Amino acid sequence: YWLKGTPKLGGAAALSSLINRFRKKDKNVFLFDSGDMFTGMISNLTKGGALMEMMRKMHYDAMTIGNHEFDYGSKNFSTQMNKVPFPVLGANIYYKGTDHPYSRPYTIIERNGIKIGVIGIIGQDARSVALPSGITNLDFYDPIPVVRKYVKILKPQVDLIVVLAHQGKTGPMQTDAEARPELQRDFDEDIKLTTEVKGINVFIGGHAHRGIEKPYVNKKTGTIILQTYGYGTRLGYLKLKIKDNKIVSFNGRLIKVWSDKIKPDTVIAKMLSSYKKEFAPKIGIVVGNLKTRLVREYNLESPLGDFVADVMLTSTGAQVAFENAGGLRADLPKGSVTNGDVLNALPFYNTLVTSMLSGKQIKKILEQGFTLERGMIQVAGIKAKYNLDKPIGNRLMELLIDNQPVKDNKLYKVATNNFLGQGGDLYLTFLKSKQIDTGKSLSDMVIDYLKKAKVVNAPKKGRLIPVKLKSEKSTHTL
Repeated sequence: YWLKGTPKLGGAAALSSLINRFRKKDKNVFLFDSGDMFTGMISNLTKGGALMEMMRKMHYDAMTIGNHEFDYGSKNFSTQMNKVPFPVLGANIYYKGTDHPYSRPYTIIERNGIKIGVIGIIGQDARSVALPSGITNLDFYDPIPVVRKYVKILKPQVDLIVVLAHQGKTGPMQTDAEARPELQRDFDEDIKLTTEVKGINVFIGGHAHRGIEKPYVNKKTGTIILQTYGYGTRLGYLKLKIKDNKIVSFNGRLIKVWSDKIKPDTVIAKMLSSYKKEFAPKIGIVVGNLKTRLVREYNLESPLGDFVADVMLTSTGAQVAFENAGGLRADLPKGSVTNGDVLNALPFYNTLVTSMLSGKQIKKILEQGFTLERGMIQVAGIKAKYNLDKPIGNRLMELLIDNQPVKDNKLYKVATNNFLGQGGDLYLTFLKSKQIDTGKSLSDMVIDYLKKAKVVNAPKKGRLIPVKLKSEKSTHTL
């Protein structure tokens, strides 16, 4: 998480135990998820198989597809979703150029006389951050007309309609109070969809990680909108009272999943322990030593981002390196570092690619990074000064490569991961040059670097220098 330290918040065994408490109290409990289950080290090592097994053991009723479900390709996820008994939904995902759906668009669940129609969709922003090579055979349609279509189909058949949506824009992984106003996470797309499509009773959002502490009601349509902060740190709870097929009252909240206070579900704990034991030889080997903890910062230059970008330069002989902030998922600890620590920090099996980009193209990539829409892009080989008070597209103030002013028409050797290289996070500039894929994962290169270096100091800061706000004078110089 983008939090200091390691709070004892979250965890599948504690989450499952909390869910089971509600099941013991009430027979009419439905368990849904709005996508992005495929992430983390064990997911990486099993290509998501462990996560699907976990959801099966937790007795989910339905889930929708998130962008990370495609981290290992659409064919892999198709195989994985066929292993579980519950429906995996994606109403607006079709095989490219056909009218053949990739997965089920909706399901009807009946329990104790209550019929619930559940529709699942993925939004356009979520599609843009999926690994491009993993979805080349798929088309993603506008979710609004798709949801409208299936609401019309389901309305005569069910008592309630629930939409599971993996949409919205991911903002900084911090509290809204800490974020710049223009970067605060929100659920505008959820409000827009539930305004334009009438007949949705409950809308459960995802992707934006915009925790809604108390259920939000769309004033125009009455749709109840819910969303957690993601990462299994909270359980979203909604209790409905239904009379004559109508919601007459409701209450809900987000419940923190304190792993040190909740007795773990032994079934899930045993399953996870089994995987950890199986993969111990792969994740428990000490590969190096850090003199200080390398932390992430989503909207700033970070020690971990600097380090990973430095490894890219060293491994390829490039002059410039770029790493997306969202690709850094855990800090690296001070002291002994295992290969498991590296896989936690870099859980996506991204390979390293190189290309030749002009100075003008590099400036364009930096300007896109300075929007902070996907967090601050992490760099090596660069010294740049930027001003976030300037209009988007004009925030880069100064730029040096190899300590020399950048020339727009000069070509520079650039290294990045294949996610960005394929235009992920909408960094389409990378697509305008021929790329050479090393075929070796970034995590493997980091492990090799640590093994050779043995002891690593934190990189020196000062690559991306923010100009002070208008009320203050900047003392930074390149």
